[in-house]
Amino acid sequence: MIDLQKLSTEKRNPATAHIDELSTLSMLQVINDEDKKVALAVEKILPEIAEAVEVITDRLAKGGRLFYMGAGTSGRLGILDASECPPTYGVEPDLVQGLIAGGIPAIFKAQEGAEDNPELARKDLADKEFTARDVLVGIAASGRTPYVIGGLQYAQRLGAATIALACSPEPAIGEFADIVLTPVTGAEVVTGSTRMKAGTAQKLVLNMLSTGTMIKLGKVYGNLMVDVKTSNKKLEERARRIVMEATGCSREESIAALTEAQGNAKLAIYIHLTGADFAAGQQALAKSQGHLALALKQEGE
Repeated sequence: MIDLQKLSTEKRNPATAHIDELSTLSMLQVINDEDKKVALAVEKILPEIAEAVEVITDRLAKGGRLFYMGAGTSGRLGILDASECPPTYGVEPDLVQGLIAGGIPAIFKAQEGAEDNPELARKDLADKEFTARDVLVGIAASGRTPYVIGGLQYAQRLGAATIALACSPEPAIGEFADIVLTPVTGAEVVTGSTRMKAGTAQKLVLNMLSTGTMIKLGKVYGNLMVDVKTSNKKLEERARRIVMEATGCSREESIAALTEAQGNAKLAIYIHLTGADFAAGQQALAKSQGHLALALKQEGE
């Protein structure tokens, strides 16, 4: 028998015991008051998140990949974070991947029972040719999901880096992880509805893991996403604005630099600021391992 009462995410919240009797505005105020606690819970574990970012950055810099694994809301949040990395940072789709118990159908509709199958996680990772070079972040609000435990156990046996993200103290998944991230958000507004505070905390942490890693990998210049992939009209315009912001050039000059750089905003910035041609710019960025600030500094030396 699963003793849910031992999980902080399953306890009743006294602050919301009579939420069904409140006016609409008062009900929403209570929800908002509870949501305010989430960022503070994440703040308490910033050192552990920083450690996780360092590990992920190191593995990815050496050719590894980052995998998120979860069930239900946790799995969907991992997939969301992973799917945003290619357009935002110009990385290949397989660099950051999300896996959910029950596969693609579970993204849109709950697949009952899938989260209770640890063997399914091992198969999902094996299908992705998961190796010791990779990183697995197991996500479970309760901290006890068998699917996630199975994945972390498999990853540990291979020698991969393992990170557990849960919203209950001393989570079971933490026994199978090198780093344990526990933003403890407490009882939910609606008892057991972990898509709320726990889900928000998970989203904040995942944002930090991927964003922090991409910054350290040189995907950002200042606070500009210079490796943005110009895959639609909005992103094409964003690239133009990025070049303009980074260099102070006109829109026309930005377009010309992007044309020379074949749509690569980072390369366009380097070309405009240094006067280099396409080949020289590529070589300089390769030498700096994609870090634009370093490449510009080396050019000025």
